[in-house]
Amino acid sequence: MPGARLTREDRERIAAGLTDGLDYAEIARRLGRPTSTVSREVARNLRTGGYRAEQAHQSTLRRRGRLPAAPERPRDGDFEQRFASLMVETGLPRMAARVLLAIVTTDAGALTAAELVQRLHVSPASVSKSVAYLESLDIVRRERAEGRRERYVIDDDVWLRTWMTSAQAHAKWGAAAREGAALHGADSPAGMRLERMGRFFDSLSQDMSADYDPAVADDMLTVIAALVHAGGPCAPDALAGALGWPDARVAAALSLAAERPDFADPVTPKPLPDGRYLAVANEQRLASRSVSK
Repeated sequence: MPGARLTREDRERIAAGLTDGLDYAEIARRLGRPTSTVSREVARNLRTGGYRAEQAHQSTLRRRGRLPAAPERPRDGDFEQRFASLMVETGLPRMAARVLLAIVTTDAGALTAAELVQRLHVSPASVSKSVAYLESLDIVRRERAEGRRERYVIDDDVWLRTWMTSAQAHAKWGAAAREGAALHGADSPAGMRLERMGRFFDSLSQDMSADYDPAVADDMLTVIAALVHAGGPCAPDALAGALGWPDARVAAALSLAAERPDFADPVTPKPLPDGRYLAVANEQRLASRSVSK
């Protein structure tokens, strides 16, 4: 059922669909699941060599504590230091960065306070303060472990939640900038500057929160490249044949191009009356610039 967790059979069907070249939307339709369920499942279990159903199922059981954790691989101290330093450069406190990285680099994606103290060679107070900070960012959560102990967990969907939180923040910046533009007057230097700022953050928020499948966006670019290579009008079924794809996959790519011409800029597939498509310059880009002759 759609609300239930994915089963081993579901994962085998996902793997089979990927092998057959189906996009996430079609696989999800056959499973009776949201497209986002399939895309997140593949993203969190994609390994070198592709998505493997049995490995994905075992990893999921291990994350839920139904299988013993696999032995931890040797840690690469140099990598962890470089990664933590990168996090610090982007504004994360150093101790919080070390705690976050320690949890991320475990197979289970979870550690207790005692394990963090032992792993990082720091005081319990330092761990507690850093975990509280990461909780405030909705990156880490607490869950009950054995006995009265708690462990700190990073969910599989945490980065998506963080992304959406950032998108909402950008939307607020855009709204505030537009309000400022109205207060200063649209014709004033400050008003025009704030209006440009508002449009930028509105666009950024819309791009970040858009409901589209990244795999379809990749397909869209491939379809446009095929149209450019054809050098003239081409029917969707001919594109599907040339690419070795199902017709539905090409149709989904063309549909996204129509909805988001900015993704394909400066080229866009233009539908013709006979059902064929032609690669042309994005009309929005041409309209925004004067073309010298």
